[in-house]
Amino acid sequence: MSARDARTGAARDRPAPGRNTDASRTRSGRSDDGAPVLPSVRRSGGSRDTAAVEGSPSPDGLVVGTVPFAARLAGIVLVLAGLVGAVAPFPTYLVVGGRQISQATGVASVLVALLVPLLHIAVGAWLVRGAVPKFGLAYAGVAATLAVGEVLIELYRGSSATSRPGVEVIAGERVLTSSVAVGAGWVLGVVALCLAVLAGLCAAVAWGRTVMDDRGSLDPARSVLAGAAVLLGVSAVLSMALPAADVPAQLVTDPSTGMQTVVTREGPQALLERPGLALLGGLLLAGGVLLCSVVAPSLRPRLATVGGLLAISAVVLADGLTGLRDAVVSPDLDWTLPGVVLVLTGLGYAGLTALAWRVRRRA
Repeated sequence: MSARDARTGAARDRPAPGRNTDASRTRSGRSDDGAPVLPSVRRSGGSRDTAAVEGSPSPDGLVVGTVPFAARLAGIVLVLAGLVGAVAPFPTYLVVGGRQISQATGVASVLVALLVPLLHIAVGAWLVRGAVPKFGLAYAGVAATLAVGEVLIELYRGSSATSRPGVEVIAGERVLTSSVAVGAGWVLGVVALCLAVLAGLCAAVAWGRTVMDDRGSLDPARSVLAGAAVLLGVSAVLSMALPAADVPAQLVTDPSTGMQTVVTREGPQALLERPGLALLGGLLLAGGVLLCSVVAPSLRPRLATVGGLLAISAVVLADGLTGLRDAVVSPDLDWTLPGVVLVLTGLGYAGLTALAWRVRRRA
């Protein structure tokens, strides 16, 4: 027997000094102490959109691979949607019965109208940068799901169908819908919503091609987060089913008998009381809020959950604040209990978003 064949046992299995054992640990998926080993991502050509796991400063052990072009395209389209949506409130929105209506009638109106567009711009720019792509992709996907119903509602508002009621509240103004003509603000608003839907489609294409994962710091809290999100979703849908700002009933006294009678006046329609495209849009919006409330807490990694919840928060809170704005700017409208609940629900979603953002796995 030669000296070469006599090398058995521990000496034979011991790796030579300086030999890299990462490949064997990667194939097995576990290190020597049994802990899972996340795959490292190489930097190629000095690309700034890749990150290596080893030595990563992230407390979640975040892994980010090369960001595909479809993800950056989704960010670009989302930024365009935000820019167009930020301009839309200022031109004439609709001309109803010869009366020009604009969505920017004051500082409060402008702030409410710019809430979602500015958030689109910020998240879209972050997605173009490619630092945490699934955060932006999840936001774009959820925002697109909710924007589909909003597009149909806007198409109804811009139509002059004979099935519409005679009196409506549009942008905080009680108007007679004898004739309806669209303005530049309405066109820009519809274009912004369509761009948001397109960004969501790009995000759906890029989702499976984007490598981003963590060690599951949010996993122990996902069930609680999902339950709270579903409860908020039900509350939001029930609140949307009634007007956030309504025309109060009028008390009329009969001069001959002195009897007082409550007379209801026409005002804003509830989400599910509108005909045609508005009814379909309302159903899609309500279903989208519930669906996204279930899906967002299950998205991986943790930052994807943050992006999905952020999109729901923005839409629900903007809807509730719109009712508050209408009640403030119009002397004919009062803020209703559903409007108050809708604002509180939007703040609840924002709280869940902050909670998911703050969760960390301590080393």
